[in-house]
Amino acid sequence: MSYAITQSCCSDATCVSVCPVNCIHPTPDEPDFGTTDMLYIDEDTCIDCGACADACPVDAIRPADRLLGPQSIFVDLNRAYYADREVDHAWGEPQFPASLPSPSRGLRVAVVGTGPAASYTAQELLYATDAEVTMIDRLPVPGGLVRAGVAPDHPSTKRIGDTFASMWDNPRLHLVANLDVGRDVTRADVLDHHHAVVYATGAASDRALDVPGEDLPGSISATDVVRWYNGDPLARVEAPVLTSPRAVVVGNGNVGLDVARILTGDPERLASTDISDDALAALRDGALHEVVVLGRRGPEHAAYTGPELLALAHRLDAELVVADDPVTRATIAEAAPGTRAALLRDVPLVDVDLTAPPAPGRRIVLAFGRPTTGLVGGDRVEAVLTGAGDADAPTGSVVAGLVVRAVGYRGRPVADLPFDDVSGTVPHRAGGVVDADGERVPGTYVAGWIKRGPSGGIGANRSCAAETVATLLDDLAHDRVHAPPRGSAAFARLVRKRQGDALGLRHVKNIDRTEREAGELAGRPRVKLATVPDLLAAGRRRR
Repeated sequence: MSYAITQSCCSDATCVSVCPVNCIHPTPDEPDFGTTDMLYIDEDTCIDCGACADACPVDAIRPADRLLGPQSIFVDLNRAYYADREVDHAWGEPQFPASLPSPSRGLRVAVVGTGPAASYTAQELLYATDAEVTMIDRLPVPGGLVRAGVAPDHPSTKRIGDTFASMWDNPRLHLVANLDVGRDVTRADVLDHHHAVVYATGAASDRALDVPGEDLPGSISATDVVRWYNGDPLARVEAPVLTSPRAVVVGNGNVGLDVARILTGDPERLASTDISDDALAALRDGALHEVVVLGRRGPEHAAYTGPELLALAHRLDAELVVADDPVTRATIAEAAPGTRAALLRDVPLVDVDLTAPPAPGRRIVLAFGRPTTGLVGGDRVEAVLTGAGDADAPTGSVVAGLVVRAVGYRGRPVADLPFDDVSGTVPHRAGGVVDADGERVPGTYVAGWIKRGPSGGIGANRSCAAETVATLLDDLAHDRVHAPPRGSAAFARLVRKRQGDALGLRHVKNIDRTEREAGELAGRPRVKLATVPDLLAAGRRRR
C-alpha cells in the first residue's frame, strides 16, 4: 500500500528530496510547484518505504490504508492529481549549492526575522556555508508566523517550529531578540558588523475593504484577530467583542476559515491547545455561535485550499453549511471533479435568513456571490451590506455585531529600504534588493512575503530563501560583498548600548521552558506569555 499526503502539508518539498523513486509531485523544478493546494504521492509509483513520512516536518504523510473516516478523502485527492496528467518520475539534473572560490569562514550574515522565511534562510546559510548567522527579532520571543499566525488548533503545522528550533544549538547561530532593526539599530549599523543582511519581515498589514463604515467599532482585521487568539504581545487593538450571536468574516481564504473555525470552536476543545488565555476566556463567556463567511465571487473562485475546507467540513463541534441561492446551487452541481466548487457537494445547502438572529448551535455559513458594499451601525457595527456579484445572486444585508476583514495581507515599508507601494514588497532581483534606478543595494537581501508578496504557505518560503541565499553567495563569489569593519563582539556591545532589554538564546530558552512548564500543569502544549514585560521577566529569570 502507498503513502498519502494529508491536510497539514506545508509544501516545503523536504519529502521530495528523500523519495528514492521521485513519486511526489509537483517538485520544485516543475511549473505548478507552489500553485497547488499541497503535494501529492503517486500510488502507482510509491514503494511504501516511508522515507517521506520520516522526513515530513509537519507529520502530514501517512500510510494510505490507515486513513479512515474523513481522512480517507486524502487518498482520493492524491490519486486524483495523477488521473489527468502525465508525470515524469525520472530524476532531473542534480542541483548543487553555489561553489565559492574560497572558504566562506568569516562570513557574517544577519537575518531580520525569525519566522519561516528567516529560518529557512538561516538553515540554508548554515548548511551551505561556514557563515556565522545572527537572527534578529523585534519580539522577545522567536517564531514569527509559526508562533503568532498558525491557528492554535493546527498543532501539526506548528511542528515545523521544532525543525527550526534545532538550529539554535548550532554554535555558528546567534540570536538577538527584542531588538528592532530600524528603531534600535539601523541597516547601516547591521552592515557595519555583517557582510550582508537579509530581511524576512513578512507582510504584517491587512488590506482594506475600501467601503463605507469600515472603521466602525466592531470592524477588525483578521491580522489583529489572529494576533489576539495567538497571544501576540504586540497586538495593537482591544479584544473582539463576542456579545453578538453572529459575526461576519469578509473573505474566504484560509485565514478567513481559520478565524471562523476558532470563533465557533468549542472552548473546551480549544483549552487543550496553546490559544491565548484571553481568547479562551472570551470564547467561554461570549454569545457568538455563528460566523458567516462572505465571498464576493462564486464557489468556483473561493480562495481557500481544498484541504482547509475538508478539515472544516468534518468538524464535530460546529456545522458547516452553504447559503442557498440559484447561482451557487447550479455552480456546485455542475462543477468538474476536484474543483473548489465540487468539494462543496457534500456540504448542505441551506436557505438562510441572515437578517434574523441565528438559530441555536455552532455554525459556519459560506455565502458566495456577495461582495461587501458597506458596514452600518450606530456606536458599533450592526450589519454588513452586500451587493450582487451576479444578476441572480442575493443582495441585502447580514446582521452581525462583529466583522472581521480577511481580504489579504500586505507588506509595510521597511526602514532604510526601497518599497513598492503597489505590490507592498521590497523591489529585488532574485532576492537582491534594488533601488528606484534598478541598481543593487549593496549587501542587502529579502526573503519571504516582503520579497514576493503574501502568497504561498509556510513551505513556499524554503525555495524562496534558497534563491536569496544563492544570490548572496554569487555576490560573494564575484567579490560584490564588502567586508564589515567591525565584528561580532562589537555588534554585541552596540546591542547592549542601544537596547538594554535585548535577549539572547539563553533567555529565549528560559521563556520556552517557562511556557512549556505552565502548559504541562494545565494539560496544554504551552501557556503563552502574552505581554512584553512577562516575556522579559521569564527570560531574565535565573534557573
